[in-house]
Amino acid sequence: MKKIVMLMFICVVGVSQAQDRYAKGMEKAFQLWGQQNVTEASNMFERIAMAEQDNWIPHYYVAQVNTLSSFGERDFEKLSQQLEKAKEFLDLAKAISPDNPELMVMEALINTAWIAYDGATYGMTLSGKNFQLYEQAMAMAPENPRVVLSKAEWDMGSARYFGKDITPYCKDVEKSLELFANFSNDTPFYPSWGKDRAETVLNQCGE
Repeated sequence: MKKIVMLMFICVVGVSQAQDRYAKGMEKAFQLWGQQNVTEASNMFERIAMAEQDNWIPHYYVAQVNTLSSFGERDFEKLSQQLEKAKEFLDLAKAISPDNPELMVMEALINTAWIAYDGATYGMTLSGKNFQLYEQAMAMAPENPRVVLSKAEWDMGSARYFGKDITPYCKDVEKSLELFANFSNDTPFYPSWGKDRAETVLNQCGE
């Protein structure tokens, strides 16, 4: 009996230490990212992801860091490296957590980064994929504020491209802000971005 109790204690301590290492590593990666050390942050998230192969969240952040830093990048080689890494880790995250609306939004953002770089080359094929991704994400998670906001921004971009009024989509941005106020998830480091972005987009609606 004592051996069983001791074994259980060792297991609990081991799990606790692993969780502590994970939390410290993630906090360090976010700190690096906040300091604009994009490459170091990406590498840190990647190391954590390789150690946490049943956890989609660090994989998600490898994808996010590389995707967001690709917007505005004009060097094709650097852009390709970043977005290919983003897609690689997104695919790993999707294998761990299939049918995850957060990952659908991230895939659409990767596509959008390609379109922003060269709409003539990538717009035709990737725009249709984004439409499908946002429709699927909305059907699965209509109360997720990042889904609502990201779809609204995509719809606005499409409307601007075709010279149409963006006003109908401003109400969706307003809705996302309401959802941000009430949305919560207890999973450590679960995505929480978007509220500041929604406020910025809503301000643009009045311009």
